[in-house]
Amino acid sequence: MSIERSSAERSRFPAFFKLSVSDRVRIIHERGWLSDVDYQMLISGEHTLKVHKADKMIENVVGVMGLPIGLGLNFLVNGRDYIVPLVVEEPSIVAALSSAAKVVRGASGFHVESTAPVLIGQVQVIGAPHPARAKAVLLQRKDELLNLANSLHPQMVARGGGAQDMEVHLHARAEGGDMLVVHLLVDTRDAMGANLVNTMCEGIASLVESMTGGRVFLRILSNLTDRAMVRARCVIPAEGLAGKGHDGEEVRDGIVLANEFACIDPYRAVTHNKGIMNGVDAVALASGNDWRAIEAAAHAYAARGGRYTALTRWYKGEQGELVGELDMPMKVGIVGGSLQSNATVALNLRLLGVKSACELAEVMGAVGLAQNFSALRALVTEGIQHGHMTLHARSVASTAGATAEIFDTVVERLVETGEIKIWKAREIVEQVRAEARGVSAGAATSDQSAIDQRACGHGKIILLGEHAVVYGSHAIAAPVPLAVRATAHDTTSGGVDMLIPRWGVEYRLQRDPAHRDSLQRSLGIIFDALDLTERSVHIEVFPGVPRAMGLGGSAAMAVAVIRALDQHYRLGLRDDEVNALAYRCEEVAHGSPSGIDNTVATYGKLVLYKRGWQPNEAPIMRELAVPKPIPIVIGISRKESLTAVTVGKVRNAWQRNSTLYEGIFHQIDELVLQAVEAMQVQDLERLGDLMNICHGLLNALRVSSWEVEELVQIAREHGALGAKLTGGGGGGSIIALCPGNRDKVVAAMRDAGYQAMEVEIG
Repeated sequence: MSIERSSAERSRFPAFFKLSVSDRVRIIHERGWLSDVDYQMLISGEHTLKVHKADKMIENVVGVMGLPIGLGLNFLVNGRDYIVPLVVEEPSIVAALSSAAKVVRGASGFHVESTAPVLIGQVQVIGAPHPARAKAVLLQRKDELLNLANSLHPQMVARGGGAQDMEVHLHARAEGGDMLVVHLLVDTRDAMGANLVNTMCEGIASLVESMTGGRVFLRILSNLTDRAMVRARCVIPAEGLAGKGHDGEEVRDGIVLANEFACIDPYRAVTHNKGIMNGVDAVALASGNDWRAIEAAAHAYAARGGRYTALTRWYKGEQGELVGELDMPMKVGIVGGSLQSNATVALNLRLLGVKSACELAEVMGAVGLAQNFSALRALVTEGIQHGHMTLHARSVASTAGATAEIFDTVVERLVETGEIKIWKAREIVEQVRAEARGVSAGAATSDQSAIDQRACGHGKIILLGEHAVVYGSHAIAAPVPLAVRATAHDTTSGGVDMLIPRWGVEYRLQRDPAHRDSLQRSLGIIFDALDLTERSVHIEVFPGVPRAMGLGGSAAMAVAVIRALDQHYRLGLRDDEVNALAYRCEEVAHGSPSGIDNTVATYGKLVLYKRGWQPNEAPIMRELAVPKPIPIVIGISRKESLTAVTVGKVRNAWQRNSTLYEGIFHQIDELVLQAVEAMQVQDLERLGDLMNICHGLLNALRVSSWEVEELVQIAREHGALGAKLTGGGGGGSIIALCPGNRDKVVAAMRDAGYQAMEVEIG
C-alpha cells in the first residue's frame, strides 16, 4: 500500500499512539522514514544491543539494560519535517512532545539557529614566573600554537574544522599567585570531538611550557560548551492555545507568569529546566551523545550570571501571540564510536535524517522548547497529574497482566472508571478475557453494545492445508476471537472517505481506477460492484486483526466494509454475495487466493474447505462439528507475512517442478483429511502429530522464517502437542495445540519477545 502525502504532512500521524508497535513501524516505513533494511531490523529486534558487543563498550559487563524508543511526531523545524527518536522511560514525555509540536506546527513551526560546533580545550599552566608576560607571549604566538594543534588532525581541518582560535585567562590562586589557562577553541564539525580536543591539548603542552616558563598540569576539554549554542524560537497565536475550558489569552498569560516564576526563583528554575532536559536528554540518548555533558553544560549556563535561572523565555508578542525562546549550549555529534558499537544509535540517526551535528543540535533545541511549552501549558490548565492519567493507566494495566491483544481495551476502561488502581485493572483484565472466551461477565455497557452493532469480518487460522489449498487440496480453517469492524455514514464531503485510525490510514477513494493504489483498488471493487461510487460516505474501520500476520486481516476488512455498506444502505446482501465480493478484493491483495480467508471471514465457522480447481467450479465448504473446543495458542511473530509474495514463490517453484510439488500438496491433503477424523473423535495427540508433519512439509515449500521456526520450537519445548505456521508464512503467526498448558506456552512466547494469545476453536 502506498500513501501519498505532501512533504508538509510526512511527520503527521493521526492516532499513532493507538497503533500496535508493528503497525507504527510499518507506517513510518511506508512514509519513507525507514529503509527496508531498518524496517526489518526494527520488526525483528536485530537492532538491539547484544551482550557481546556491550562487553566491548565498557568494563565488567554482565548484561544489557533496555529502554523504550519512542517517536516525537509533528516536528517542523526550519521548514523541514522530522520524526524524532526518543529514548526515555518516563511516561508522558513522548506524548507531551508530540502534542506540543503539533500546536507549534500549526503556527509555522520552530525556528532555530546554531553557532559553529566549537568545543573548548583547556591547558592549565602553573608556576609561570611572569604570568602576565606569559599571557602576552602566548597570544603573540597564537598562530604557531594553532598550526601545531591542527597538524595533529589534518583531516578535521580538511573538513572545515580544527583549532580556530585561542584565548588565555588568568585566575588568582588561593595560596597566592596566578594560574594561567589556555583555551583552545576547536570546531569539531560532525564529531562530538572529546578525544580530538584532548589530543590537541596534549600536543601543544610542551610548546606552551617553553613559551611560558611554567609547568602544564591538566590538559582536557571543557563540557561548558557555551561556544556551541542553539537558539530556538516559536510564535503561537493566542487562539491556538485555547482548550480544555481555557481561552487562549488565559493560557498565554499563565505560561508567561509561570516562566517568570522560574526566572526569579532557582528552586522553581531547577524543575523548569529539568523539564527541558526531559526532551533533550531523550534525543541525546537516542543519538548516542553524552547526555551527562549536555546536562552539565545546560545547568552551568543557567547559572552563568551568578544565580541559577530559566533557560527559556516566554512573553506576550506585539499582536497578543505567545512567543517562546530557548538559549542553551548544545554540543553534539553524529559520527564517532557509538555508531559503530550500537546499531540502534545508527538506526535512530538514519530515522532522524540529520545531515550535520549542527542540524541535530537545532532539532534538539526545538525539542527542548517544545517540552518546556508542554509542561507549562499543562501546569496552567489541567495540571500535570491529570495529564498523566492515561499514561499512568497504561503502566497499571501492564502491571496487572494486560497482554498486547487486550491492552488498549483495558486502558480505555480503566480510565473510564477513574480508579487507576492495580486491583481495578486486574478486574477489568479478567472481564475482557471472559468476553473473549464468550463467557458472560456482566451486563454489557451501552458502548459495548454499540461496538457489537458494527459490521464485522472474522479473523481466521488455518489448522492444516495452507498453500496446498491453492492447488485444489483440502484445508481446515477456523474463526478466532479477533475481528475487523466497520461503520459507514453519510457525509457532505462529496466523495468516499476511508479512515483506519489504528493503522494511521486516511484517504479519499479516487473515482478513476487508474489512480488507485492496492488498498483503494479493493475499496473501488466494492463500490463499483455495489454501484455506490458516486455516493458521499465516510467509512471508519476498526481492525482487531493484526495486519499481515497470517490471520486473515485483509479478507476480514473487505467483509467488514461490505457489510457496513450493506447495513447503511439496506442492500440486503446474502452471505454468498458478500463472500464473492470479498474474494474479488482478495484477488487484488494476494493475486491468486484460495478463497478460504474470505469464506471464514464471511461465515465465521470451522470449515473443511476445497477450492474449485476448474474454471467457474464452486468451492466445497463443509462445516465441521467437534465434541469439545480445541485449545490453541496463536504465536505472532510481528514479522509481516506477505501472502502474495509467498504464494508467488510457491507458484514459481511448482511451475519449475510440478510433479515434485504436487506430490507435497497431495501429502498435505491426506494430512488434512486425517486431521478431520482426529478432531471429530477428540484425538488431540494424533492431531498434534499431523500438525507437526504438515509444518515440515510447509518448511519444505520454503514458506517458513526463522521467527516462525523459533515460535514453533518454543511451543513444542513447553508442551504443545503440535505446532505449525498458519497462513501464508514468511513471518506472520503460528498455531500450537496445547491441551492443559496454554499459560506456559504463552508465557514462553512472550518472554522471547513475541505476542501470544489463547483461543478455542470449534
